[in-house]
Amino acid sequence: MTSEILEKKDLIKADPVFGQLSFNDHEQVVFCQDKDTGLKAIIGIHNTVLGPALGGTRMWSYQSEWDALNDVLRLSRGMTYKAAITGLNLGGGKAVIIGDAKTQKTPELMKRFGEFVHTLGGKYYTAEDVGMDTADMDLVRTVTPFVTGISEEIGGAGNPSPITAYGVYMGLKAAAKYQFGTDDLRGKKILVQGIGHVGETLVDYLAKEDTNIVISDINEERLEVVSKKYNTTIFRGVDIFDEDMDIYAPCALGATLNDVSITKLKAKVVAGAANNQLADETRHGAMLKDSGIAYAPDFLINAGGIINVYTELESHDRDWIIKTTENIYNTTLDIFKHAEVNGYTSHQSALSIAQQRIDDRKKGIKK
Repeated sequence: MTSEILEKKDLIKADPVFGQLSFNDHEQVVFCQDKDTGLKAIIGIHNTVLGPALGGTRMWSYQSEWDALNDVLRLSRGMTYKAAITGLNLGGGKAVIIGDAKTQKTPELMKRFGEFVHTLGGKYYTAEDVGMDTADMDLVRTVTPFVTGISEEIGGAGNPSPITAYGVYMGLKAAAKYQFGTDDLRGKKILVQGIGHVGETLVDYLAKEDTNIVISDINEERLEVVSKKYNTTIFRGVDIFDEDMDIYAPCALGATLNDVSITKLKAKVVAGAANNQLADETRHGAMLKDSGIAYAPDFLINAGGIINVYTELESHDRDWIIKTTENIYNTTLDIFKHAEVNGYTSHQSALSIAQQRIDDRKKGIKK
């Protein structure tokens, strides 16, 4: 036991949760710690107006606990709007576990995390995200029913990554249609940044359209494997934003679109799977718009995963999953048209439509 308890004057200096820039009227933030397993986790529940909060659990070696808090706040908010814009009766939530998934994740840690999820009584359903897989969700399922993305063998929808990639592909094609007048991607140079489960599947879709694909990732071994499998070019430069390209598809971590990168970006379309791609939603959304770059809002086009796991809460078949994910194409085009008519950025347009659905539900109007 430590005797180093902060005095009031020192506690004031520590930025409280409500003072975080990413705090956006979140309903609940839960800090979870277990000494025996080494678990340190944060669950963020942003909004439950449309239904229980649903969002994956990310395990990452954050530089600080404040970085982890900032991430879970931003990600949970994004899930609210992802569900709303897609027409699902779900709220937004997310969880982060602080640590290296390769060396610190254990069955005991995952079960302990599941027990914390269970204490929320169904207000939050977890699923897989960065550093997690279906097997981890199966472990969580042994201690709580409030988990999605479990394996098909035990009645789940399975790995959501392929459907997530399909939705991103639909959104990318729609953005190309808006920007270039056609969704035929033949000959287009597309840089895919991040070739995890979703990124690689996106590469697979793009390769079938005879596109010129350049891939980038921090994992050199994976780059070589994916490059040989799909006959793609590996980016060997210093700064990907100096690369000539038609479409930029960020599929790793967020905030790659910022003051510096946007001024360099040569692509005319941005459409990828990463969450929170805009470092600052307002400023960088406007910078993309002013630069004539068509940005497909990330929380819209990467919604395939949540569509997939939603079927574990509501009885829908595979055809419904595919059709609903395909509709991301139409919704993306609608967003661009709505933004053009109203003088919005595409991100503002998507947010306003999603928020309107939430506001309508508060008034008892179902959409």
